[in-house]
Amino acid sequence: MKTFFGKFVHFAKKEMVLCIAFVLAVVSMFFVTPSAEYIDYIDFRVIVLLFCLMTVVSGLYRCGLFNVVAKKMFSGEKRFWVVSLYLVALPFFFSMFVTNDVSLIAFVPFAILVLDSIGKHDKLIFIIVLQTLAANLGSMLTPFGNPQNLFLYFKFNLSFSQFISIILPYALLSMFLLFVTTLFLSKEKVSLTLPSTQSEITDKKSLALFLIMFVLCILSVLRVLDYRILLGIVLVALLVFSRASFKTVDYCLLFTFVCFFVFSGNLAKIPQVESIIENLTQQSTLLSSVLFSQVISNVPAAVLLSNFTTDYSSLIIGTNIGGLGTIVASLASLISFKFYANTPKAKSGKFLLIFTVANIVMLALMIGLSFII
Repeated sequence: MKTFFGKFVHFAKKEMVLCIAFVLAVVSMFFVTPSAEYIDYIDFRVIVLLFCLMTVVSGLYRCGLFNVVAKKMFSGEKRFWVVSLYLVALPFFFSMFVTNDVSLIAFVPFAILVLDSIGKHDKLIFIIVLQTLAANLGSMLTPFGNPQNLFLYFKFNLSFSQFISIILPYALLSMFLLFVTTLFLSKEKVSLTLPSTQSEITDKKSLALFLIMFVLCILSVLRVLDYRILLGIVLVALLVFSRASFKTVDYCLLFTFVCFFVFSGNLAKIPQVESIIENLTQQSTLLSSVLFSQVISNVPAAVLLSNFTTDYSSLIIGTNIGGLGTIVASLASLISFKFYANTPKAKSGKFLLIFTVANIVMLALMIGLSFII
């Protein structure tokens, strides 16, 4: 019993958002009687695309693609600020295509390795905080950069160009601010030599397979390929060539989405609750999105508020910049924190302080830009 309870507590801590989403979904069922209409709440296209993207991106990661790209960028002697720029640029640009959490999983450990190798462990907190900001801000530019974007992209039936045009000014400003920040770092020269095993493609055939499937995922996002056909292709390919990839899928995230679909769908049918949230979104969809994101994170905030507003531009902007702020505003931020906390002589309190200050400053600048626009 104790063992079971211990496992449950460990799971609850690790998947806190899923547990909260599940409880909220169950509680909402007492107000709206379960029926076949629940099926209509769930956006299966988003669930399928998230599943496919997660399997494909994890496959590309295991093939060594990210390590090869990163290693080529660090060859030879460079100024420390250039090394820092590369470490921040990698998650910023990669997150646009492989999501913010995957880019942090790939590049935060790499940053720890690089900084330790050149004797700059004292800069670790600052660089990881910048990487986290970069991943959360870079990912907002594309529909497949993070889960809430994918959901909102299909929810409001937007075109790719429409989506880009909404968020582009914020992505450009954040890129400028992040990259300028690295210019103030040390200009001393550093040299790094990484093991050759960390810069090789481990399986070229698998790499080709996952690249093809990644292209198919993009075509599905662009509505060129039906998501059901994509699912069939990906399932067959994985069953034949890479069954291990099924173990890499974050099924908890998928189930979290299902729970929030049920919760938000039921909430929209409770008149009293609907009135309160509707009033908040009518006053300011953008600020409401930012506020809700700070408490329940930006993904569930997007699912919830999408039922109460047609102002998709403000909702997209609000839930994306709303990923800044608290450590739970974007769940990807917890990935960075966990990586840092596991390093020798980690100062978690100092990390959280610097992280929070940097995020609040960036969030304030993004909100300021929204008022200007």
